[in-house]
Amino acid sequence: MTDTSADLVILGGGSGGYAAAFRAAELGLSVILIEKDKLGGTCLHRGCIPTKALLHAAEVADVARDGEQFGVKTTLEGIDIAGVNKYKEGIIARLYKGLQGLAKSHKVNLVEGTGTFVAPNAVDVDGRRYTGKNVILATGSYAKSLPGLELGGRIITSDDALSLDYIPEKVVVLGGGVIGVEFASVWASFGVDVTIVEALPRLVPNEDEFASKQLERAFRRRKIAFKTGVKFTGARQDENGVAVSLETGETLEADLLLVAVGRGPNTAGHGYEEAGVGMDRGFVLTDDRLRTNLPNVYAVGDIVPGLQLAHRGFQQGIFVAEEIAGLAPRGIDESGIPRVTYSHPEVASVGLTEAAAKDRYGQGVTTFTYDLGGNGKSQILKTSGAIKLVKAPDGPVVGLHLVGDRVGELIGEAQLIYNWEAFPEDVAPLIHAHPTQTEALGEAHLALAGKPLHVHS
Repeated sequence: MTDTSADLVILGGGSGGYAAAFRAAELGLSVILIEKDKLGGTCLHRGCIPTKALLHAAEVADVARDGEQFGVKTTLEGIDIAGVNKYKEGIIARLYKGLQGLAKSHKVNLVEGTGTFVAPNAVDVDGRRYTGKNVILATGSYAKSLPGLELGGRIITSDDALSLDYIPEKVVVLGGGVIGVEFASVWASFGVDVTIVEALPRLVPNEDEFASKQLERAFRRRKIAFKTGVKFTGARQDENGVAVSLETGETLEADLLLVAVGRGPNTAGHGYEEAGVGMDRGFVLTDDRLRTNLPNVYAVGDIVPGLQLAHRGFQQGIFVAEEIAGLAPRGIDESGIPRVTYSHPEVASVGLTEAAAKDRYGQGVTTFTYDLGGNGKSQILKTSGAIKLVKAPDGPVVGLHLVGDRVGELIGEAQLIYNWEAFPEDVAPLIHAHPTQTEALGEAHLALAGKPLHVHS
């Protein structure tokens, strides 16, 4: 018989929940972790990992198709979607097995079942009550739809798109945010005719306007169609396809409509409101220490207003575990959380956009944009793109925005520059290996420090 009381009870075993469980266990706390599905949550099973596997398969397809531009004679015979899915599922299975092993080695009491929060110190699972001196709510998110748009059949979410066993000929993607542009990128590489519909004026609208323009230019070159600043008004489907209506009066015909309008907090039906948890539009409200309005009850991840990113939830989980253990960890700066869109090309950023920086610091904000055309490794990879820095008046670099293939790998240095409040003069003397794309970060900071080298004045 397993223990039903512990120092910490966690509801939800996604990135935030399991990170909190493992860190709390390392700090000597007894932990009960409740998960209704599989350890790893959306990120591992229906989000980050499977989508990035698809994106890598798409990159391989592009390389095979375009080998001649590198002097290599390759042809693309086609996409074996069963093989792609087998590759994807193999990665998930290995990581899932690893997580299960870590839970066991940390001596985390893993409870399988649907949990209901019934009191400030208790969660009920199938009629059995688990109590903790502290409770963390970490139930994640779900793929949203729009009012009046019924999901099913040819109208699918990202969850459905990940498990497709065929490649459609024509797809309309509703939503030009991260999820929408990533799936559009995959399908375009697989030879699908793709059109993105975004109600806001630009693709990836949460990014700096510079990044949106760079991505849109690249998508035009890739023949990925997009309609921005246009609202969707309805969709109807039959056995032959789906017809998507826009406010302009235009109708788009396709095999599938992917609804990628964001993710909502998975809080309904878990007993939060009934138990008195402070809520707003389905989200759990917390203070800057991730405490809810109830004593010793915390919330992490996608149910807390802010960026819905696995690594944000992961860091929040570690933070709360250390907070409960009395370590008084440093608070998390939401702007310091790196953001990456893994399309072709990639978009990566950390810190403030130029517009947000001007709102905060006024018109004394300065920027510098370095074109990857001057970066040797980027030319070897045949990627276009640029890096934009945003600097506070007489202050540090407060925003870094990158567009280009593989720039997601540069965000590690970029987030150190932002989070350590580095001035351009601090970064300029640092040596960046040649030829690498990290040199582009170095060159941009050299220029902003007043000593540009590979830059036309």
